[in-house]
Amino acid sequence: MDNAVEAAEATPRLTSSRPATAAVSRHYGWPSRLRSYLIFDPLIWMYTVVLGIVSIPVSLFGNQGRILHGFARFWSWLIMKTIASPTKVIGMEKVDTSKPYVYAVNHASALDIPVLYVYLPFEFRIAFKKELLSYPIVGWHLNRSGQICVDQQNPSRSIGSIRAALKSLKSGMPLVIFPEGGRTPDGEIKPFLPGALFLAIKAQVDIVPVALVGTFDLLPMNTYHIKCRPLEMRVGQPISTAGYTLRNMEALSDRVHKAVEDLYKRG
Repeated sequence: MDNAVEAAEATPRLTSSRPATAAVSRHYGWPSRLRSYLIFDPLIWMYTVVLGIVSIPVSLFGNQGRILHGFARFWSWLIMKTIASPTKVIGMEKVDTSKPYVYAVNHASALDIPVLYVYLPFEFRIAFKKELLSYPIVGWHLNRSGQICVDQQNPSRSIGSIRAALKSLKSGMPLVIFPEGGRTPDGEIKPFLPGALFLAIKAQVDIVPVALVGTFDLLPMNTYHIKCRPLEMRVGQPISTAGYTLRNMEALSDRVHKAVEDLYKRG
């Protein structure tokens, strides 16, 4: 597509370094902003409203979690096609997708979610912040589809969700987490929250590090300006939780953080 070609020409090299990002950002002027504000953003809101409303009655018939995951994946596919940002997946062959791993992913953009839904080829659940429940339609979907709600301000209120997540992992449902706890404001990977890998240790499932590259430049925080650009989803070797307990969770966290960071910074 012309948009993808334009983005590729404006991006000399896909990299996570901030100097290169600054150089790329100069190529996106008012034509790019108008395309985003007048075309991309309204279409994404339309997809969200229409599919979010339709999914409610449809999910009453059959497996609710599976049906809503299908709606989320279709919503994500529409978004990725609309914004014309081709995504290259690297390393998925390292993972046995039939196993219930915990996928630890860096969080740089609101569009990380669509990338994951399109390019992770299996049903999964996501751990999300309680604040998202206040958003109409999005909150309804999260609440109904079996995602894992985490109250970062009062963790004790998350006990029910944590128990459900453990049960889900042990029954074979993969879980996606953003260990940083929120989106990065500058494109660099932030320290992981204490206890971010609690579920992986308790369920004794391996952790797969995943780095999303290019999504910060695609749509950083505090803007609605979507910039067409190529993306990469880099999947690392699963990291075993065998031998780890809650007492040495910090050591495991450091190991996974380094793995994600190495994937992200790899040229």
